[in-house]
Amino acid sequence: MCGDADWNGAFNFKGKLEFLTNCIKRSKGDVTLRLCTAAEIKFYFSSFGERSESSHYLPNKNCNLTSWSPGCEPGWGCSVDKEDNVELKDKVMPTRNKDCQPCCEGFFCPSGLTCMMPCPLGAYCPLATLNKTTGECEPYSYQIPPGQPDHTCGSADVWDAAISSKDIFCEPGTYCPTTTRDVPCTSGHYCRMGSTVQTSCFKFTTCNAHTATQNIHAYGIMLVGAVTFLLIIIYNCSDHALSLRERRAAKKREAAARHARETAQARERWKAAKNIAKTRAVGLQQQLSRTFSRKKSGKDLPPMAPVPSARSEQIPSSSKPNKKDASSLTKMMASLEEDPHSNQGFNLQIGDKNIKKHMPKTKDLHTRSQVFKYAYGQIEKEKAQQNKNLTFSGVISMATDDEVRTRPVIEIAFKDLTLTLKGKKRHLMRCVTGKIMPGRVSAVMGPSGAGKTTFLSALAGKATGCTRSGQVLVNGKNESILSYKKIIGFVPQDDIVHGNLTVEENLRFSARCRLSADMPKPDKVLVIERTIESLGLQLIRDSLVGTVEKRGISGGQRKRVNVGLEMVMEPSLLILDEPTTGLDSSSSQLLLRALRREAHEGVNICMVVHQPSYALFRMFDDLILLAKGGFTVYHGSVKKVEDYFAGIGITVPDRVNPPDHFIDILEGIEKPSGGVTVQQLPVRWMLHNGYPVPSDMLQYVDEIAQSSTGAKQEVVTQAAPEHEEQSFAGDLWQDMKSNVEIKRDFITHNFMTSADLSHRITPGIARQYRYFLGRVSKQRLREARLQAVDYLLLLLAGICLGTLATVNDNTVDSLGYTYTVIAVSLLCKISALRSFSLDKLHYWRESAAGISSLAYFMSKDAVDLFSTVLKPLVYLSTFYFFNNPRSSFQDNYLVLLCLVYCVTGMAYVFAIHFDPSQAQLWSVLLPVVLTLIASQEKDNWVVKHFGNFCYPKWALEAFTIANAESLSNEP
Repeated sequence: MCGDADWNGAFNFKGKLEFLTNCIKRSKGDVTLRLCTAAEIKFYFSSFGERSESSHYLPNKNCNLTSWSPGCEPGWGCSVDKEDNVELKDKVMPTRNKDCQPCCEGFFCPSGLTCMMPCPLGAYCPLATLNKTTGECEPYSYQIPPGQPDHTCGSADVWDAAISSKDIFCEPGTYCPTTTRDVPCTSGHYCRMGSTVQTSCFKFTTCNAHTATQNIHAYGIMLVGAVTFLLIIIYNCSDHALSLRERRAAKKREAAARHARETAQARERWKAAKNIAKTRAVGLQQQLSRTFSRKKSGKDLPPMAPVPSARSEQIPSSSKPNKKDASSLTKMMASLEEDPHSNQGFNLQIGDKNIKKHMPKTKDLHTRSQVFKYAYGQIEKEKAQQNKNLTFSGVISMATDDEVRTRPVIEIAFKDLTLTLKGKKRHLMRCVTGKIMPGRVSAVMGPSGAGKTTFLSALAGKATGCTRSGQVLVNGKNESILSYKKIIGFVPQDDIVHGNLTVEENLRFSARCRLSADMPKPDKVLVIERTIESLGLQLIRDSLVGTVEKRGISGGQRKRVNVGLEMVMEPSLLILDEPTTGLDSSSSQLLLRALRREAHEGVNICMVVHQPSYALFRMFDDLILLAKGGFTVYHGSVKKVEDYFAGIGITVPDRVNPPDHFIDILEGIEKPSGGVTVQQLPVRWMLHNGYPVPSDMLQYVDEIAQSSTGAKQEVVTQAAPEHEEQSFAGDLWQDMKSNVEIKRDFITHNFMTSADLSHRITPGIARQYRYFLGRVSKQRLREARLQAVDYLLLLLAGICLGTLATVNDNTVDSLGYTYTVIAVSLLCKISALRSFSLDKLHYWRESAAGISSLAYFMSKDAVDLFSTVLKPLVYLSTFYFFNNPRSSFQDNYLVLLCLVYCVTGMAYVFAIHFDPSQAQLWSVLLPVVLTLIASQEKDNWVVKHFGNFCYPKWALEAFTIANAESLSNEP
């Protein structure tokens, strides 16, 4: 049943009782005896869903197969006995079969009931007239019973929803002030179906006489123009806001750097002038001493007593001015060097005993200019100390208030490290034993297929899909390397860098999230600036890295940025996979010099290198040379590698780069000299260090023994064991099993947690969320052109669907809303996929480094929430004004907002769990299929079981309810 407010609103006839007065006159005052009681009204409305198509009524007390009075016919009613005490609130249906006659106008008498009910406001219930041609009572569709000439047409016979019984509602283009009178709408007004008054049209709209809706296309055109103009501005000026801010920051930074350089140069000039002054002062003093010594030796007479006094006066007089000059010089130096208002960090001499006392505090540096002056001052100081052979620890100790800031030491030792691919029983690495130590740069070399990348992945704890045997010790303890992931940097082979951020923004974000949370901001800026300086990225620091679609920096520069992302977090262990690939010789040396400087801080550095130049090769400390199959051929100092191979008969020819010659031998391009075979090299290294030799390689031990004794015997190779061939079904099952195991290891690795032993407290989720929010906002601003295209597509979709879908009060514009659900779902899902599909590699890298996944997701969702709120508004700005539905703009917006939020969440799930191509396929297929299911009949088996899980069903129901509720709000 309807609520009391709806019921009172539909039957509020105050001031409109003309129809009731006429009915009283016609029925001779017994209207109250003909009105339906509460029991009859309840029976009528509850019987809607139980009626069959062949029957228009349900049997009841007054109308059934045995009792059928004239009042049971449509449009007729009867009265109760006057002696019966019947009240309208009675809950029992009374006997009603007296004085049957046609129903009064303004009332309706349904078939199968003998009472009258007043038509609600907005209905038009005049007396029907008989059409002798068709035999129907117009404007209704019932007929008088045959064989009863005294039976005439009455009033309305039914009052139902507007969709099923449009005849009794006031037709569109007219309004009905009462239920018995309809008036055509005048020009400048419009009247929807069921209107009781005519509504004035808006300004700039056209409303002809007898029209049901106002033409508000002008508003739609104006909105389209305004939104299009705004999108054009965004498309062309999206980067200007960020560029302006970056230019301002660059000016401050350049001013600070220039100030630091000029002050450093002035400092050097002042030191030179001071040294010259000191030298001249000493020379003048020596000259005066020699002069007075000569005068004294030439005067031997006794009367020359005043000479000593004169000498004693002249010497002090000559020395006093020097003291005054020195004192004045000291004051001048102090005024220049000990300026209390200077925060550059290089206003004191290196080695000053009171440097801790006079140094500016980093916590007192607040403005950007002060921070940059501090950072560039320390960098200039470091440059000045390069000739004094100071390490960075010594420089930092002079730049901070605390003692020397040292990094935790990580030493990695591995013994009999073997990796076997699951399901394939194929070794990727075998019997690798050795150690990589802090403060040294180790190079991993070998031919293709030697397992170099696999070796680094095993050290970093990133090898998945493999069975590992052997030991990996961290600082001599059998602990998981993942417990130190906060102080371990891993540079992947692919340059995984955010292309829509600048070089400095990439480095700054990595430093903010991965450096210690209690490190002051000036020190973080110092780390970033030092990394940019050491990698030679000063000229491109404000340039976008670039993507496939939009070119940015060069490939070599991108590679250095990839390395810089790990250097700015001050790691204790830095693992790099082919960092010099794609770099020229000078860029490679620049990168390696930066890494060696990190090694001076105690960082353990291990990297894969492909055939470096001789100059670059000599810059490494240790070499790990691997052969095909993952065997170790050499592991030791770079200085001793040639001596080792010369000891087994392999010498490097003149003018040949040693690493190139060794790799050519391992690749099989060059044949080793001295009777040594490539297969023997791993065994020779094992025997050289006393490592155990695998049983399947003992034959090479015999060959080595024979060659050492000089015996020329024919070598018999041991045949490899033959594997039994499996059937096709067996191979298929084995592949499926191995794929499942690999997938399980991948999931376990990504979600595995381990105790944190790094003793570094990085920023929490709240601070990382703030950093992520700033980064994602910048990315969205730089992708504003792509966002503008998304909004433009929504505008075009709204225009097309709003124009093609015709509004009809009988269908509540169900077709237009069905198209809306499909179009909005498709467009919003495809655009939402970009939030996570394009950043998957970046996410895995940052997540493996210990950055919060929750902060990452929340920041993406928070920024996308702006688009979620704006997209329904953009779509409705055209669809609503070209379609002009009955429901209000606010109701349509709320439904579309929920729809967009729902499909955006579904797109997130597809983007996270599927590859980009599969995610796009699901995003296109699912809205169409679910909408088809939701639009089927309710008695369909599919709709019955799965309809409630289809979001289009709820969206369409919400649109229908919004339009239906507007019927009660129509004046």
